Amino acid sequence: MKPEEITRDPRDAVIALDSGAAVRASIYGRRAATLARLAALGLPVPEGAALSFESVDEIAAGGALPPLPLGGGPGTLFALRSSPEERAWGGPPAVLNLGAGAESHAPLAAAVGEAAALRFRVRAVASLGQLVHGIDPEEFEALARRHLAGASDPQTEALGPLLAECLALYEAEAGAPWPETAEAQVALAARAMARAWNAASARILRRAKGAPEEAGLGLVVQRMALALGDGAHGSGQVQLVDSRTGAPACVGAWRTQTQGAGTLGARTACPLAAADGAGSLEARAPVAFAAARAAAAVATAGLGDACALDFVVEDGRLVVVDAVAVRRSARAAVRIAVDLAEAGAITREEALLRVDPTSLIEHLHPQIDPTAPRDVFTTGLAASPGAARGRIVFTAEAAQAAAAQDEAAILVRLETSPEDIRGMHAARGVLTVRGGMTSHAAVIARGLGLPCVVGAGDLRLDPGARTLTSRDGRIFHEGALITVDGTSGQVSVGAPATIPPEIGGAFSTLLDWADAVRDLGVRANADTPAEARMAREFRVDGVGLCRTEHMFFEAERIMVMREMILADTDAERQAALDRLLPMQRADFIEIFEIMRGLPVTIRLLDPPLHEFLPKEEGDIAALAEAMGVPAAAVTARARELAEVNPMLGMRGVRLGVVMPAIYEMQARAIFEAAIAVNRDARAPVVPEVMIPLVSANREVELIKARIDAIAAAVEAEQGVAFTFKLGVMVETPRAALRAEELAASAEFLSFGTNDLTQMTYGLSRDDAGRFMRAYVNAGVFPEDPFHSLDLEGVGELLLIAAKRGRSRNPGLVLGLCGEHGGDPSSVRFCKLAGFDYVSCSPYRVPIARLAAAQATLLARDGGDWGGGGPA
Repeated sequence: MKPEEITRDPRDAVIALDSGAAVRASIYGRRAATLARLAALGLPVPEGAALSFESVDEIAAGGALPPLPLGGGPGTLFALRSSPEERAWGGPPAVLNLGAGAESHAPLAAAVGEAAALRFRVRAVASLGQLVHGIDPEEFEALARRHLAGASDPQTEALGPLLAECLALYEAEAGAPWPETAEAQVALAARAMARAWNAASARILRRAKGAPEEAGLGLVVQRMALALGDGAHGSGQVQLVDSRTGAPACVGAWRTQTQGAGTLGARTACPLAAADGAGSLEARAPVAFAAARAAAAVATAGLGDACALDFVVEDGRLVVVDAVAVRRSARAAVRIAVDLAEAGAITREEALLRVDPTSLIEHLHPQIDPTAPRDVFTTGLAASPGAARGRIVFTAEAAQAAAAQDEAAILVRLETSPEDIRGMHAARGVLTVRGGMTSHAAVIARGLGLPCVVGAGDLRLDPGARTLTSRDGRIFHEGALITVDGTSGQVSVGAPATIPPEIGGAFSTLLDWADAVRDLGVRANADTPAEARMAREFRVDGVGLCRTEHMFFEAERIMVMREMILADTDAERQAALDRLLPMQRADFIEIFEIMRGLPVTIRLLDPPLHEFLPKEEGDIAALAEAMGVPAAAVTARARELAEVNPMLGMRGVRLGVVMPAIYEMQARAIFEAAIAVNRDARAPVVPEVMIPLVSANREVELIKARIDAIAAAVEAEQGVAFTFKLGVMVETPRAALRAEELAASAEFLSFGTNDLTQMTYGLSRDDAGRFMRAYVNAGVFPEDPFHSLDLEGVGELLLIAAKRGRSRNPGLVLGLCGEHGGDPSSVRFCKLAGFDYVSCSPYRVPIARLAAAQATLLARDGGDWGGGGPA
């Protein structure tokens, strides 16, 4: 039945479950709505009715239970179950076997046998006594233990005396005899459930689960399907997908002569299919087995989600009592969504909205098998996902030596620096004692797709002794085998079992659908040809951030870079830059070739120069020898360049203003590379040159004039015209506020939200990890602002900059290239703010592609995150 066909008053206190679409989850609860849909699909759902939230509120306040359709004849039992709007909000436990009493006993026994009838009555007394009168369940259990003595198949001789004592206990505790009629029992249970829902402790628990303060409770009363009795009786659950992989499978179990948890003498679970073992449902009740599979398929198609179907076998016949969404792993969620869409149960758009973008991480990297035991000795921040095992090494050189021997190594550092990049390339994983989500180790590891845990502050690292000590006193020496789990933040002893990545099949299909929908560009942060190649494999829309400084840390280049930094004269500096020029040009040529036809945004040199200088005595001596000067002279020169606060010192555009030859060399390398690549007729590359850490438009004007001059010189020398774009990386609050001025000189603004967040908050992104967890737990911040974009502060700066920049230049291109570019909520913000693209680490590109598609759908439809199914 379609919503527009509903004629029933939605305010009805009681509604029959066969009323179809009139049974709305917003009025009667999710369970009631699901049962009504199952009934409308033609499945054998027991007849019953639902009580609305409003009527349950009235019952809780002392009102009378509205008239219920409690028909069915002598011996009929009923079940009362809670039905909140969302199942996750909880609710009082179900009360079964209502109607069991002295008057109904004879017809019930005639239908199911004397022993089963007694068992129904015992459970009714115990469950109602606990719910309504607060009788300790242990008292009933003690009686059952004494009378049944562990019997797996309770007989009449034991059950009769047990029932008598249960009734006596009930009367003693309740101060009244056991109510004999179904109407009286249902009324008592309904009032108790209504009041339990409104108890202070229940409200607190609901709020913790995300339920609104005014969340209501519905109730469902149904004829009981009799899972006990002579013949084939029992209960179970069936689903048609594997929860771990999402692949088609008949999964589930059943128990003969059992109503589920709390049943006296509950049996051991048996398989559904005969091929899976003895006692199967297929062998005991083949008709019910076939019906269960068929019903699960109908429910999945009709509810639009993979369902776990709760059923009862009543004398060989199937009765469907509920359906819930199948629990699923992140990988299974993708396959289930795609399979449902391809089967026509849901649309492709609904499939896109069903999958949490962050869950795609589990497809991209090896993961520790969730069933594998692990010995965790520390936990830090999950900085870069995936699992990696290897031997502990404490230096970049040791990591490189291990790689040369084809041995897996985990680089363990107090914190990493640019000097460690070669070791990070060689290692299988990284662990640092300090650092946050945007620390050097975290950013570089994400770019490399390297599992990484940072901020493991309970570890004690002794570089001299080459040992790592955990909080519990265990000492790990260099060479110890450990496993870094960058998905959970855990670090384990040894090598727990892992499962491999999976980026084909449903994963690839889902992303194809995402690309067809999204209108927000997704670029990659790629600093080297290897990373650009990886990004292209993830089907990016270009490179949104190429950090040129990372090119200088290669072994054959770092020495030349250091000579340039330590040069005493302009001539010496230019000589070193002339040697660096062909190295940079070669890298740009390779990146442009890889990204041919797509934009490539190249950030000019950004970090303070001290980061390139050696710290170890051996490296200092080697540099001194190469320069032909005493080691003391190198140390003294490095000391002159040291800054008290280098992150706010001479870095970014300030380098270009004070030492213009550096940016001139880089601009020449970019332009010469573009000409070299564009000589053939294939798709040309249009380089985008980005000036970092700008605060004033005058800085842009100075650098722009020099870059334009280099461009003109290169065109004259090569005899070839070319085009490029000049833009600004907005990383300071002042740049965001003065975006209107910057737009006069720039063709694009790219927001570096790592530094912008750092400067807006006054937080060190490298050190905030030490206290960030405490801040989030205390509610100071809702989330780590370096992990998820701060919409109230940093987000407002982005909105101000976007509005002011485009007021001056309507065609101004806006992008975001901080680590937030791979965070789904930040991606959605960028879509709503009118940005043109986001850029993130290559391995986060699939996340951003799906998040961008979801943001496009939600902006188009004005809806909320998709759901569906039985929930």
